[in-house]
Amino acid sequence: MRTARLRTVHPVLWAGWAALATGAVLCVIGWYGISGERYAERQLPYLASCTVPGAALIIAGAVLLTHGRNALAAARVEELYGLLVAAGPADGEESGQPAAEPVATSGELLMVPGGTLWHRADCPLVAGKAEAVPVDSHVLGGGDLGPCPICEPPATGPGRPGR
Repeated sequence: MRTARLRTVHPVLWAGWAALATGAVLCVIGWYGISGERYAERQLPYLASCTVPGAALIIAGAVLLTHGRNALAAARVEELYGLLVAAGPADGEESGQPAAEPVATSGELLMVPGGTLWHRADCPLVAGKAEAVPVDSHVLGGGDLGPCPICEPPATGPGRPGR
């Protein structure tokens, strides 16, 4: 799938670069011709034959490069989507189990001083951290802390702060 789509994209990119280069060369030739003439009547042929077409080629090259890069990005997105679809559903979704279960199940709640969340004791975000302290019920009741989205600790309950 990748090579077929990219084969159609690369010629557009090469054509864009070629148009940009040709336009730049024409603009330089036109500028050089115009700079050597003193009178406007003698400058017009260089303007008409080199500078205007050169500017048009530069614009066309920019458009082709933009289109080619967008097509390249679209091809990559299609390839990633194909890989995602080919991978199939996760194991938890096939067996009918809920997809998101809490990572931690401990009953003790901890917080890190200066933090904004409370966690279960076995939450991977606070596990092994010496600075993690038990949550005080006054701090929890004050609403300064929120529940951790990783371990999903309960806000209230038996033996928990904030009952």
